[in-house]
Formats: sequence, structure tokens, C-alpha cells
Amino acid sequence: MLRAVVAVLFVLLALCGEVLAAPPQKTPEKTPEKKAGVALVLALDGSASITTGDLEFQLQGHAAAFRDPAVADALASAGTRVTLTAYSGPNSLRVLIPWTALDKPEDAGRFADRIDALPRGFQGDSTAIGSAIIEAAKLFDHGGKAPRQVIDLVSNGFSNSGIDPADARDRVTKRGIIVNGLAILDEFPWLEEYFDESVIGGPGSFVKSAMDRDSFVAALRQKLILEMVALPDQMPSLSVATR
Repeated sequence: MLRAVVAVLFVLLALCGEVLAAPPQKTPEKTPEKKAGVALVLALDGSASITTGDLEFQLQGHAAAFRDPAVADALASAGTRVTLTAYSGPNSLRVLIPWTALDKPEDAGRFADRIDALPRGFQGDSTAIGSAIIEAAKLFDHGGKAPRQVIDLVSNGFSNSGIDPADARDRVTKRGIIVNGLAILDEFPWLEEYFDESVIGGPGSFVKSAMDRDSFVAALRQKLILEMVALPDQMPSLSVATR
């Protein structure tokens, strides 16, 4: 019996020695999360002036732009956080895709896939651009913290409901938020000038315009790249406003 006890003690001592001699296990290092450089709210026009086909046109155009390699590289280089929304009347802004980090070029492609998978059938009423600007600005407080905060607003019409867009713009630009625009000129050829005067604001803010799907995607591509890589004094001279 004594021999058995001694044998057990020797085994235990040997095991303890192996544990003490084993090198300590390293805790796996966590890859530091990339800090956001730009937070971007994409606000699509879902008002009554936009038919179902026109909203689909906007969704497809955004998906195509995000799949462009140059856009994907620019978004990743800036460390972009983006959310996709749609608006119509006052207090109607709806988040379609919540804040998403685009830290790698392939993230933009995945974001485009999510746009394609969105349910359709958004029913809008009036066009409340001012309200959309105010509501979009609130989103930055809930996942959109970044040194550069930008609202991208699309419309094919002027505001006909809710707060005046110029008042809304002035309120949010005081917070350092930039408002850029993309005007679809299928109904009002003067809409770019309206955006320039009443909608866009902030350092280097600008508006681009489009007539059809091809020009929409091209304008959106240019706008996204400029927003990511250009400094205010490098922005396009056409339709630029600094307020």
C-alpha cells in the first residue's frame, strides 16, 4: 500500500513539473479595429414624385457604383462607415441598411449585394428634403462617429413639405456636417441650381446631376470618390458652395 502511495506521489510531482516547465500560452492578439475616417448617410428619394421604377433606378445605381473598383478602393482607404436610407414626407426617413464598415475594397461589393437584396415597395408621399436632412444628421449620433460626416441626398424634385431645406442645411452644417446632392433632372431641368442654393452646404459641398441610369451611376461614382479623397480646395469648381 505504501509503495502504491509513493508511486502516485511521484506521478503527481512529474505532472506538476511538466506544467511548470511548459511555456505560458500567449493570448491571441486582437486585430485593432480601423478607425472611421468618413461617415456617410445616403438618402434616396422615395417620395410620390418618384415612381417605383425610379426608386429601383436609384437602388440599382447605388449598387453599381459601390461595385466600381475605384469607388471601393476610395471607400476602404478612407475607412468609411455608410448607411442607406430613403425619405419622402416629414419624419419619414427610413434606414434601409444600418451603419456598415467599409474597411476593405471587398466590403463595398458586399454592401452592393445588400442593396440588391432589399425588399421593394417603398410607398412615399410628399418631398420633405429639409426633414430628411435633419433626420439624417441624427443618425451620426448612433453609429456614425467620424471626423468627416457627410449626407448624400438624391432627389428629382424640390421640397414641398416640412422644414425649409435651407434652414435645415444651416442647422446641420453648424455641427460640421456636410450636405452634398445628386439631382435627377428628368422633371425639372433647373433642379441642380435649386440644390446649389437651398440644399447643399459645408466645406467643399457640391451637387452633381444626372439624366438617366448611365449618367446617374457616373455622377455617383465621381461624387463618392471626391468625398473620400479630395480636400475642400480640390473639389470641382462647378456647382460648388461653401456655407
